[in-house]
Amino acid sequence: MILSERFDSCFEALTGNAPFPWQQALFHDHFLKLRFPARCDIPTGLGKTSIIALWLIALAHHARSGTALGFPRRLVYVINRRTVVDQATLEAERMREALIREPELRPIAKALESLGSRSSDNPIAISTLRGQFADNAEWRDDPTCPAVVVGTVDMIGSRLLFSGYGRGFKSRPLHAAFLGQDALLVHDEAHLEPAFQALATAIEQEQERCRDFRRVRVVALTATSRSGGESFGLKDADHRHPEVRKRVKARKEIKFFPIDDESKTADEILRLALRHKHSGERIIVFVRKLEHVEKVVTGLRAARLGDQTQALTGTIRGYERDALATSDPIFARFMAKPNPKAVLSAGTVYLVCTSAGEVGVDISADHMICDLTPFDSMAQRLGRVNRFGEGDATIDIVHEIQRTAEAAGTRTTEPDESTEDRGSFQNAGAKEKSSGNIAFDCARKRTLSLLELLPRRGDRRYDACPAALADLPQDQRHAAFSPSPVVVPVSDILFDAWALTSVRDRLPGRPPVADWLHGVADWEAPETHVAWREEIGVIIGNLLTEQTPEDLLDEYPLKPHELLRDRTYRVFKQLEKLAAGHGQSPAWIVDEGESVTVTTLAKVVEEGRNALSRKTVLLPPGLGGLDSSGMLDGTIDPEDRSGIVHDVADLWIDEKGAPRRSRVWDDEDPPRGMRLVRTIDTRPNSEEDDIDGRRSWHWYVKPRSADDDGSQCAVQKQELTSHLLATESFATKIAAKLDLGDPEASAVRIAARWHDLGKNRAVWQRSIGNHDYPEQVLAKSGRGMHPIKRTEYRHELGSVLDLQNWPDFRILPQEVRELALHLIAAHHGRARPHFPIKEAFDPERRDEEAAEIAREVPRRFARLQRKYGRWGLAYIESLVRAADALASQSVDMSVSAGALPRSIPRGRAR
Repeated sequence: MILSERFDSCFEALTGNAPFPWQQALFHDHFLKLRFPARCDIPTGLGKTSIIALWLIALAHHARSGTALGFPRRLVYVINRRTVVDQATLEAERMREALIREPELRPIAKALESLGSRSSDNPIAISTLRGQFADNAEWRDDPTCPAVVVGTVDMIGSRLLFSGYGRGFKSRPLHAAFLGQDALLVHDEAHLEPAFQALATAIEQEQERCRDFRRVRVVALTATSRSGGESFGLKDADHRHPEVRKRVKARKEIKFFPIDDESKTADEILRLALRHKHSGERIIVFVRKLEHVEKVVTGLRAARLGDQTQALTGTIRGYERDALATSDPIFARFMAKPNPKAVLSAGTVYLVCTSAGEVGVDISADHMICDLTPFDSMAQRLGRVNRFGEGDATIDIVHEIQRTAEAAGTRTTEPDESTEDRGSFQNAGAKEKSSGNIAFDCARKRTLSLLELLPRRGDRRYDACPAALADLPQDQRHAAFSPSPVVVPVSDILFDAWALTSVRDRLPGRPPVADWLHGVADWEAPETHVAWREEIGVIIGNLLTEQTPEDLLDEYPLKPHELLRDRTYRVFKQLEKLAAGHGQSPAWIVDEGESVTVTTLAKVVEEGRNALSRKTVLLPPGLGGLDSSGMLDGTIDPEDRSGIVHDVADLWIDEKGAPRRSRVWDDEDPPRGMRLVRTIDTRPNSEEDDIDGRRSWHWYVKPRSADDDGSQCAVQKQELTSHLLATESFATKIAAKLDLGDPEASAVRIAARWHDLGKNRAVWQRSIGNHDYPEQVLAKSGRGMHPIKRTEYRHELGSVLDLQNWPDFRILPQEVRELALHLIAAHHGRARPHFPIKEAFDPERRDEEAAEIAREVPRRFARLQRKYGRWGLAYIESLVRAADALASQSVDMSVSAGALPRSIPRGRAR
C-alpha cells in the first residue's frame, strides 16, 4: 500500500475525522516533499493539533520509501499553557492506540516500528514535559524511535538552550540534543510568544550556519498572526467545506456593557453571569485581574452556586491545577473530550478564568461574560465559545468608558493578569512602567473600536464568528494586539556560553535564559515562585556544610507541580503575614542561576519585595501558607491546615499513578523498583541510635523516569565486560538505524565499547558496595548493594586515561580517536567543557598525567563543537548515552563476554 494514496482513510482512522482540505495540502504539498512552512495560519477549532497525525503518516511514508533520513523523527509540540499540554498529549496517545488497534493503520505502525533500533510494543514514544506527570523518558530512551514530545515554552525552551528548568546539569546536554536535532518543532499559538518564536527561528538559522548534524525544523502555528507575509493557510477548498463553514460561521454575538468606573467591573460581570443561573448551560467568565476572579467567585458562591463554580488562574500551585485539569467535574463539562473517568457536574456551571483559560485549551462554553482585553487575547477568548458551531452563543463584554491614553497612563493600580499564565519556572518580567500600561490600554481601546466594525445583529449585538473576525482590517487587528515584548537578540557567544553545562557556578556572559524565552515586557510586574520542602526544616546548622542545598536540589530538583507562582508584590504580602508569627522559620531563596541562599523568613521580609523578583522561595511544610485550592495564604494557622499537603515533591507520578521518587526515614521499607541516591544522617555527631525521632533519611529515585540520563537504571547486577559489550551492541544498532557515516559511527561504537573502563578501580568498586573486587568487576550494582563511601573520582576520566595509550586505539584515524575520547569523557554530562579540579585525578595514575589529560578535555570539546555545532555535538554524545542507558536497562546480558582486555594498560599505582 502506498501510504500517500491512502492518506484520507489513514487520517480518519488516526483522528476519527475526515481531513480538511488544508490538512491534505499540508501533507501532500509539504511534508511528502520534505518541506516545512515557516508559518501556518489556521483558525481556532479547525484541528491544528492534527499536525501530529500529518507528521506520523508522512514519517511512515518516508520510512517505507527510504527517505526517512531527511524527515524529523521527533515532533516537539510547544504550547504556552500548561493546561493545554495534557490535552495535546491525550490526542497523541489516542493516535498511538489507533495505530495499535486499527487494521487500516497497521502498515503505518510497521513502518514506524521499523525505524527503531529495538523491538517495542509502541510504534511511537509519547512524553510530556510539564508539571506533575512530566517526562516519562520515552522520548529520550531510543533516539531512533519516532517520538512526540509535548511541553510548554519554558520546559522546551529552557532545554533547547542547555538549561532545563528542574533538570540537573548531567542531563541538560541530552535534552538539548534530542529536542534540537532531528526534530520538527511546532509552536502553537506562536503570536502569543513572539520572543520564543524568534528564538526558535534563530536556533534553526544558527544550526544551518554551523552545519549542525541534523538540524531542527520550526513551524509557527497560529490562528491570530502578528505579522503579514507569506504563510500556509486556508484556501478556497477549505471555505467551501461544509464542516469548516459551520465552524467559521458559528453563531457568536457580542453585546457591550459600558461602565463609568473600572472598579465596578467585577460587580457588572457577576450581574450578567447570574442571568444564566437557571439555564443549565456552560458559562465561561474571563477577567484580567485576580481580584476580579475572587470577587466574581465569591458572588457566585453567595448565590448558592459554589458547587457549580470553578476558578482557573495561573496562581494556583501546579499540583492542584493538574488535578483541576484532569478530574474536576466542572472543568470536564467544558472539555470537548473529557477524561472518560471524569464525573461531569450537572446544571449550570461557571468557569471563572484569567488568561489561564484563553489559549489552546480544547474547551467550549455556551455563553461568555468578560472584560475588555487587546484583540489577540479577545480572539482567543472568543475561540472558547461555541467552538464547533453547535449552538447560539451570547458574549457580554464589560468595559469602562474609554479615557484618553494620557489619562490611562496616570493610573496607579497594580497591573492586570493578562499575561499571568505562562506556566513558567522563571518568567520574564521587567519592572512596571507607565509606558507599558499606556500601550496596553491603547490596545484595548483599539480593540473596542475594531469590534464595533463587526456586522450588526439584532438587539444591539455584533456578529463575532471566526469568519467575521478574519474579515476585519488586518492592519487594525495588528494595531490592537497586546504590546509586543522586547525580543532580546541572541548571539553565537550566548549559545556558546549556555552550552558549557558542566560549569555549574555563575559564569560571566551567561545570563539566565528566561528573557530569551518570553522577551522583556515593561508592563509586566515581576513574579516569584513558592514551594514547600521538608528538607528546609531538616537540613539546618552544620548539616548545611555536608549537604549543600545546591547539591540536594540538583539530585532532587524542583518540579513544576510543586511550584506556586504569583506576582512578587502579592507573594511578599503573604510572606509578611507568615513572618509576623514565624520570623525565625528557615527559608531557602533560589535565584535564576540556581544558587541557594539559606536565610530566615524575617530576613526575607527585611530585604524587601524587590529582592524576591524572579526568585523561588522554599519554605518548610510546618509553616503553612497554602490554602485548599492551592493558593498562597499567609493568614492560615499552621496548626489548622485541613489536611493540605504542602510538600508534594514525592508526588511526582507517572502515567500509572506510581511515584517517580521517594524519601523515607530510618527503617521504613524502601520503595520497590527505586535506587538509593543519597542517605542523610541528620544527627552526625550523635553515637546513639535509639534517640526518639528520625535520624537517617534515605532518598530514592525510580530509574529511567527520574532525573538521571537512563544509564543508572540497571534492574540487576551487571559485570563490566558484559555491560561494555551490550552497550557496543546497542550503539552499533543505533548508528545503523540513523545511517551514521564515518567517523561518527566508528567513534560512537568505540566510545560505547570502552566508556566504562575507568570503573575497574578499587575506589569505584567500593563506592557501589562491591565486596568481591577484584575477582568480580561490576559496571552496575544490584539490589541490596549499598554504597560504602561517596567518592570524587570520575570513572569517565579514568576511561580516557586507560584507552588513549592502548596501541590498537592509537592506530585509528585521528578524527575517530578525537571524537571517541570526548564521547567517553562526556557520557555522564561532564567534559562540557571540563572536569572540576576536585575530580581531575585518578587513584591509579600519577597526578601529573591525570591533570594533563583533564586540561586537554576542554580543548577537545571546543574543537569538536566548532566542527559539529553545539546541538550537533550534544546529539552525538547522546547516542552513546542512549546506548549506555539501553544496556543498563537490559535484563538480557547474553552477549558474549570475556575478561577485560589485558592489553589495555591501567597505569601504575600511585
